[in-house]
Amino acid sequence: MARGFRVREVENRDTIPGLPNGMESQERAMTKTLDSKIAVITGAARGIGSAIAKRFAAEGASVVINYLTRKDEAERTMGAIQSEGGTAFLFQADITKASEVKALFAATVDRFGGLNILVNNAGLNEKAPLQQVTEEHFHKHFNVNVLGMLQASREASQYLEANHGCILNISSLTSNHPARGSAVYGGSKAAVEAITATLALELGPSNIRVNSISPGVVKTEQLEELSFMTPEVRGQIAAMTPLRRLGEPEDIAAAAVILCSHDARWITGQSIRVSGGLI
Repeated sequence: MARGFRVREVENRDTIPGLPNGMESQERAMTKTLDSKIAVITGAARGIGSAIAKRFAAEGASVVINYLTRKDEAERTMGAIQSEGGTAFLFQADITKASEVKALFAATVDRFGGLNILVNNAGLNEKAPLQQVTEEHFHKHFNVNVLGMLQASREASQYLEANHGCILNISSLTSNHPARGSAVYGGSKAAVEAITATLALELGPSNIRVNSISPGVVKTEQLEELSFMTPEVRGQIAAMTPLRRLGEPEDIAAAAVILCSHDARWITGQSIRVSGGLI
């Protein structure tokens, strides 16, 4: 079966008009999970964001790949999607700037005619022990991880209501699993989870669902860039994880598909760990 398709149990086998007998089951079985959905994914040039973009496109969504500086990587993500027959386009926007966020969603609606899903994936993670925390370090993290998420959610909400859409925020285990040097980053991700619950309450009457995923340690390009993440440290983390391995970006993407699908239609306000059992 082609990659990206998911077999669904067929509950109603009544004949679909216009299809030969028996073909209705095949038609439903081959339906993609996010068929005809339109999704904006922030920070989608690489890592988890790129994996989500690729998986959403494979599941039938038209994907907007937002990036800030990594144009080459964003183009590779788009190329990978298009090579598999998916639909995607790039949009450069700094989510900390309200005018650029507005332009991002205006371009999306102009291109595709609406919006069903927002994934707030863009994030910053720079470690600093308390004595090295500066105003700049603090504001950099909260501007991207919190303000950017809020601005994107605010702008998207006006389009999501018409389609009973959803928002998915990418958090971190660091929100409630302390790590040295992560006071600011962990604090920003704790804010993400608090905001997730609040927005679910506020936007629920508009039929907009809001959830978050807290990934465990995932093998991304960013992980490769962390000097302290030596092979020994990675092995120790894997040994502490009940499923005995680090995560792959595709593990997070698979969970994102579930939470943004119709199957999750009564799930909102939840912060879900996708961590191989690590808590």
